[in-house]
Amino acid sequence: MPHRPLILEENSYSYQTTSSWPTHYLVVRKTLATVVCGEEATMDETNRLTKTKEQWAKARRGGEEREVFYEGDARLPPGQHLVETWPVLDLGQKPDIPLSEWKLTVGGFVANPITWTWEEFLAQPQFNDVSDFHCVTSWSRFDNEWEGVSFKHILSVVKPLSSAKFVLFKSFDDYSTNLPLEACDDRDVLLTYKWNGRPLTKEHGGPVRVIVPKRYAWKGAKWVKEITFSDKDEKGFWEVRGYSNSAFPWENDRYG
Repeated sequence: MPHRPLILEENSYSYQTTSSWPTHYLVVRKTLATVVCGEEATMDETNRLTKTKEQWAKARRGGEEREVFYEGDARLPPGQHLVETWPVLDLGQKPDIPLSEWKLTVGGFVANPITWTWEEFLAQPQFNDVSDFHCVTSWSRFDNEWEGVSFKHILSVVKPLSSAKFVLFKSFDDYSTNLPLEACDDRDVLLTYKWNGRPLTKEHGGPVRVIVPKRYAWKGAKWVKEITFSDKDEKGFWEVRGYSNSAFPWENDRYG
C-alpha cells in the first residue's frame, strides 16, 4: 500500500501573559487538533493511536493540558515546559484490573523469583518519595508525591544474580520497556500505587505503575505486571519504534 502523508490541522491556543518578580511566565491552554491519516479506515484503534503519539513526540506535542512556560527554571530539562495538570498518554488501552486478580511476577536472572498478590504487595515495607515527572512529549510536572514499594526493596527480596545487567518491564496492556539494572537500583525508583495521597487511577497506570524520575516517563511502565532480570538488553515498545534506549531528560535524549 502506498504511503500517504499525515496531515496535522492547526492547533488552537489561548494565552495570557503574567509578570511577577522573580518569575516571568506565560500560561497557555492548548488543544491538539485531530490527526487525519489516509490509511485511518484500515488501521485498528491501537495502531492509529500509536502513530498519533509518535507524531506528537516528534512535534513536541502531548495532548490537551495547561502549560506554564517558566523562564530560566533550573529544574526543567531542555525542551520541556511545566504543566499543572497530569496529562494522560497511553496505547489506547486502559485495562480494568480487579485487585483480587492483580499479581506482580518478578523473575529471570534472580535467586528468589516471586509472585505477589495485591495483599502481599501492600504487606511490603512502604516507601514515600517526592520527584519530578518528565514526559518525552515535552511536558514536566513538579513535586509529585508517590507511595509504594521501592525497587531497592524488590532487589533485596529477589537477589539478582551477578549476570543480571538489564530489566524488562511488561504491562497488562502488553506494553513493555527496558532499563539497565543500575538505573533501577536508585533510591527514587519505585512501584507506586498512590499519587499525591490518593490511589493511582486507571488512567495513570493504576493499580501499580513504575516511577523512574531520572528518565523520561515512558520508562516507567503503567499497569505493571511482570519484571524480568536478564543478561541481555531487550528493547521495549517505544524503543523498537525509534525512541532512545537510555531516555535521559537532561540530555534531551528522546530518539535513538
